[in-house]
This record gives sequence, structure tokens and C-alpha cells, in this order.
Amino acid sequence: MSSSPASSPAGPGRRTALDAVHRALGATMTDFAGWDMPLRYGSERDEHLAVRTRAGLFDLSHMGEITVTGPEAAALLDFALVGNIGTVKPGRARYTMICRADGGILDDLIVYRLAEETYLVVANASNAQVVLDALTERADGFDAEVRDDRDAYALLAVQGPESPGILAGLTDADLDGLKYYAGLPGTVAGVPALIARTGYTGEDGFELFVDPADAEKLWQALTEAGASAGLVPCGLSCRDTLRLEAGMPLYGHELTTALTPFDAGLGRVVKFEKDGDFVGRAALSEAASRAAENPPRVLVGLLAEGRRVPRAGYAVVAGGQVIGEVTSGAPSPTLGRPVAMAYVDAAHAAPGTAGVGVDIRGSHEPYEVVALPFYKRQK
Repeated sequence: MSSSPASSPAGPGRRTALDAVHRALGATMTDFAGWDMPLRYGSERDEHLAVRTRAGLFDLSHMGEITVTGPEAAALLDFALVGNIGTVKPGRARYTMICRADGGILDDLIVYRLAEETYLVVANASNAQVVLDALTERADGFDAEVRDDRDAYALLAVQGPESPGILAGLTDADLDGLKYYAGLPGTVAGVPALIARTGYTGEDGFELFVDPADAEKLWQALTEAGASAGLVPCGLSCRDTLRLEAGMPLYGHELTTALTPFDAGLGRVVKFEKDGDFVGRAALSEAASRAAENPPRVLVGLLAEGRRVPRAGYAVVAGGQVIGEVTSGAPSPTLGRPVAMAYVDAAHAAPGTAGVGVDIRGSHEPYEVVALPFYKRQK
């Protein structure tokens, strides 16, 4: 979701409740959206492959939690966001977006309905204040409260095919009955938690929202329970390559205020059929019409034929002309080749389109246009 981690030295950023744990494990730390976060613990390739084949444990406590409560909480969220939040049943979650009045994407979000009048909005770290400010402003006139709960939660994620078995040994919650994009209260290793079956890796997995005071106890319990299954601690670097392989958009790369959801190929999240007005409705209606008549650039996958890695901002070319731009690129540990996501002109977006390359420092490197995602787990 949030912008890519930089590999610069960590500055005096905010520290999560697990900071001492990361340092004891020898993590390489980095500044990310004002937080000191683990980039990697050892080999990011090994961490990536552990999540694909076994399991990985992540600290995601930098994410921004905002609670919306009250009799008109659903009505407020239906007005403030582009999705139909009022139809989300208690215990379920929905991926959605918050847009400006001009349709530009402010952030992509996950909204959990915890109870009839209680919702948890999870924003990207880099946009948490922007989202909080926008929701607070848009709450005017609604019988609902917007509360900044960023300090109320630590967030741990267990991702990978072994994650259900690891978690099952630590909780009496009904994990088998917990669907994808659902959340239920329970205890994990004796720690009260919101257990959500969500993630950003393309694998099955869980995100655990807990009191920061309980974070270290839970991390240690998960580490011990997962040892025999091959669970390893994972940093933000492999989270980025995992989400890239899974074709998941990253704010600041595939999603920006310069793009509407229709420009990003995610028009399906905009629900015009819901009752009443919502912020951006008129502009998004126009964007939908434009997209239908004159298709915008399309988000595609690019698979390298060589070894050179494309980076965000590199031009995509064909026939000597610039036809698009790379938004994210990295070596793919799963495929063993560099991959990228890029917005390209619709005429060059079909999988298998010939003659497409990426301008890497003046050299036009050949790439194959492929459908996203690059990787899809076996159910």
C-alpha cells in the first residue's frame, strides 16, 4: 500500500513497540514514513521465499488506524469514501479508497466493521494524517466520531502457507471459519487481538491488531510456535517484492493524487449505485465516461528478458516512442527474473505485445508484456 521503503540509514523516527526486538535480531533499520522500521534481517531473498513456501512474521505497526463510531458512522464512511461501506457486515472488511473532490486518490484503505456502529479504517503510514484530517473534515454534520487510534494498536502479520497452522496452535478462534477479508476478536497466545485474514503478500495469512504493550509477548510466542514450520522475521523490503509479484498497488507508485481509480484500472471500487452523494462522485462519473470512450493507460506487468532491473519512473518504449512509465520494479525471487508494473498506452497493453522495452540508462532493454499478477498462490 504505502510508498516503497528506502534503504537509507534510519533517522530519529517514531519507533514501534517491537523496536528493541528488531535491533536484537540485527535488523537493518530504515526511515519509512517517519517511522524507524526493519528493512531486512538478513537476506531479503530468503525472507521473500520463506513467505512463499513457509511463513514470515512482519511488524506493520506503522500503519494508521482510525476508528469511526456512532449512529451515522456508516453514512459518514459512505459519504467520505468511494465504496459502499454501509453494506459491509459486522466481522467483515472491504478494500476501498478515499478520493479528493477532483477524483484524485488520497489513499487506498481497508475498512473493518467491528460492530454495528464501529468501524476501523486502516490507512497507509505515509497517508495516515491526510486520511485522518479528511475523515474529520467530512464528518461535519454526521452523528459520528472520528478517533485517531494510531497509538492504540500494534500490528503484526503472519503470512505464508504455514500461517494458519502456526496461528491455530496459539488461539481458540475459529480460523477455518474466518474468510478472506474478515476479522474477529479473539486471543492469540493469551493476548486480546483483532484477528484479520488480510495481507499484502499474495499469500494466505493474518494481521493481528493488539495493544502495543502486548506486542513483544505476541512476537515471541509466534516466533516460538513457528520455529518448526520455518517461520522467519521479515522486513519491508521483501514485503515490497511480495506485493509486486502479487500485482498489488502501492500508494505513491501505482496510486497517486494525479490518478483517479479509473485511471488506475480500479474503477470497480467506486460504487455509484450507493445512496446519496459522496466526495468525488461528479468527477469520478466524468472519469468513468472518459475511460469508457478513450481508455487511459493500462497497468500491466513487464517481465524482463535480460537481467537489468527497471525502476519507478523509467520510460517504457516501443518503436522508438515512449508509450508508458514504470511504477514499480524489482528482481522477482519467485520467477528468477526482474519484473515491473507499468502504465502503458492501451494499444500496447495486451499480454504478448511485441517490441516493448524499458529505457534503462539509455539502453532499450526488451520486456514481455504479461497479465497481472505475476504470481498467484495455489488455493
